[in-house]
Amino acid sequence: MIYLDASSPIAGCNDIVTVIMPVYNAQASLSRAVASVRLQDYRHWELLLIEDGSMDTSLQMCRAYAAEDTRIRLIENGCNRGAAAARNAGLIEAQGRYVAFLDADDEWLPCKLSRQVAFMQAQGAVLSYSDFLRRDPKRGDHHVQVPHTVTQADLMRGNVIGCLTAMYDRDYFGDVSMPAMAYSEDYAFWLQLLARTPQAHGLQDVLAVYHVTAGSLSSNRTKALRATWQIYRQHLGLTAIGASWCLIHHLVRRLRRG
Repeated sequence: MIYLDASSPIAGCNDIVTVIMPVYNAQASLSRAVASVRLQDYRHWELLLIEDGSMDTSLQMCRAYAAEDTRIRLIENGCNRGAAAARNAGLIEAQGRYVAFLDADDEWLPCKLSRQVAFMQAQGAVLSYSDFLRRDPKRGDHHVQVPHTVTQADLMRGNVIGCLTAMYDRDYFGDVSMPAMAYSEDYAFWLQLLARTPQAHGLQDVLAVYHVTAGSLSSNRTKALRATWQIYRQHLGLTAIGASWCLIHHLVRRLRRG
């Protein structure tokens, strides 16, 4: 439970953004990620830190952040349950109208929430995403550009929604949860949401920085492709031929993106 006084920046605001951040052995990057939320020029947010059984100092850091700022809440899983379960634990506790996601090794630009909330309200969008920088210590920065809109059929040919850029409207979708998958659960989630709305809207400005780290889940492309195949076959019910066609398009898009 979060306790707010009348002077709290989110007290009485109908457009609160709930930020969901899974935390697992993230002591090296957690301060950067949390700071990027606290430095937002949009003040109406709450940050849910879902501590997922870390073996480093992440839990102590999360407790300190929650003690410093009433907009930050800590959820302790107790053991490592994975990103999907951690995000779902946050979704259960979310109080905001909007929900956004940020992993503990990534960061947002200070204008991220203000620009995206204004964009969604101007467009009448219930699901949105944006451009972002992919920062690789070996290759440098790569600007990942996104289309203006995407439908479920479009997204089946390759994921263009970076999890660190996504935001959706809980007033429209209600209580939802991510599929219990070890990889690509966010991709399955966007497809699930797009089954309930005609399209998602892309804001073509860089609003976030994705940091490529050794051993990250998304860096394991073979397992991610297997998960994508599982999404096509089990979650969407595609035939083997249909799933193969989608997977080929998915691979082509990934190669073009770099």
